[in-house]
Amino acid sequence: MKNFNLRSIGLATALGLGSIALIGCTTTTKDSQATPAVSRASMETSVNETLSRLYSTVPGTREMVSKAAGVLVFPAVVGGSFVVGAEHGRGALRVGGQTVNYYSTTSGSIGFQAGGQSKSVIYVFNTADALQKFRASKGWTADADATVAVGTVGANGHVDTKTLQQPITSFTLTNVGLEAGVSVGGSKITPISCPDPRHGHAGRCEHRPA
Repeated sequence: MKNFNLRSIGLATALGLGSIALIGCTTTTKDSQATPAVSRASMETSVNETLSRLYSTVPGTREMVSKAAGVLVFPAVVGGSFVVGAEHGRGALRVGGQTVNYYSTTSGSIGFQAGGQSKSVIYVFNTADALQKFRASKGWTADADATVAVGTVGANGHVDTKTLQQPITSFTLTNVGLEAGVSVGGSKITPISCPDPRHGHAGRCEHRPA
């Protein structure tokens, strides 16, 4: 019985430390952490902050996004062994600078360390056709439903010319900066509901019923 109690205490301690690590290792603002329901205002603020970080980290992306058909921004995609080896996050799709819908993303935790980390992931839809096909889907998977190129930086320090020519390009950011060479292949993106508070709703973004 004594050994059993010691094992129980040890397990509880490990889980507690894991929870602390998961909270402490995020790389974005506290308001952008993935939760079961994210407030509309918090989401918009986090998307703005993420885009600002992208523009300052990768010169040339501001012009790229301004010319794109649309941009999908996930401010905090959380992953790690304490989240059952999966990544999860919520974000917003903007067209013409305005948010038109909200989405969730899930995938395997490739590249994340034990304890949980958070990264920002941005998808730039450079063509209207790529954006239309994405918006028409109810469940879309990167590199299965459409090829997603990894955004790269050229020798001049600006976004690479080939990156600008791809139908869809992704960028992954950490606190350190652009995480080069990280593929988003296999990431599943699904629309979520986000009632408009102007119509008397709570304005919180949650999964749509199947």
